[in-house]
Amino acid sequence: MARSIWKGAISFGLVNIPVEIVSAEQRKEFKFSMLDKRDFSPVGYKRYSKQSGKEVEWADIVKGYEYEKGQYVVLSDEDFKRANVKASRTIEIEAFVPAKDVSPEFFETPYYLAPGDRGEKVYALLRETLRSTGRIAIAQFVLRTAPHLVAVQPVGRALMMMTLRYADELRDDKDLELPAEGLKEARVTAKEIDLAKRLIEDMSEKWNPAAYKNTYHEDLMNRIEEKVKKGETHELTAPSSDDAQPKTAKIIDLAALLKQSIDSGSPRRAGPHGRTKGTEKPALRAVETARPARHAAKRKRA
Repeated sequence: MARSIWKGAISFGLVNIPVEIVSAEQRKEFKFSMLDKRDFSPVGYKRYSKQSGKEVEWADIVKGYEYEKGQYVVLSDEDFKRANVKASRTIEIEAFVPAKDVSPEFFETPYYLAPGDRGEKVYALLRETLRSTGRIAIAQFVLRTAPHLVAVQPVGRALMMMTLRYADELRDDKDLELPAEGLKEARVTAKEIDLAKRLIEDMSEKWNPAAYKNTYHEDLMNRIEEKVKKGETHELTAPSSDDAQPKTAKIIDLAALLKQSIDSGSPRRAGPHGRTKGTEKPALRAVETARPARHAAKRKRA
């Protein structure tokens, strides 16, 4: 079991559940070293005093808030704790909401909540109550000096805590050039909607997260091994000729393209390394919503 990163309690009403937070993520990431391209020597970073220019050890570094130009108030971990003792030790549940009401853009990072000493029964009580009511708990607390909005929900035998974005942390879409809402306004025909629904239905299946693999990690490792095998360890690979930005695709007939996708069979995930079969087919691509060529011709004649 991974090491816990926080110990405290979930609180709602007069109920307190001792819990520990354990990261639920296990990312596959490469650790790259920064090199000087002239001699491939490692490049390091130094923490230095902007006043003396001398290097500063971690043990001598403290946090400071600049309240006036060049004037700082120094804060220790104890200061962060004293700012709100309860928030730093308690996941305070503020509301229970239907799980379907929290839209995906608010979710961030998953954590497991494990029951603390003698907290198993009340932990199970909250888990099963949330499961039976179809609700999730919305709470706030402080982790590593940072405030967090979180959702607590049952996942199997565990309670999982997902950090959430605050509403003011999400950007508005008003500056984006988006198609108008509605079929008529977006110039989408009923036939195109019907064909798109058929294609979606053909490609529908039960959610199985294990079926999706992070193939890029393996692909990049193969590329690294290829360069080592060829002795190209100190050679910078030049950009290939196909790196140009792709041109916007103009659809001659969207309905015909959808029908072709249906007739050619649903692209299923059965390829090697978890890749999607049929991804080369022109299914539902990001396209420029151009009208068919015949409509363009009519406009030209007019």
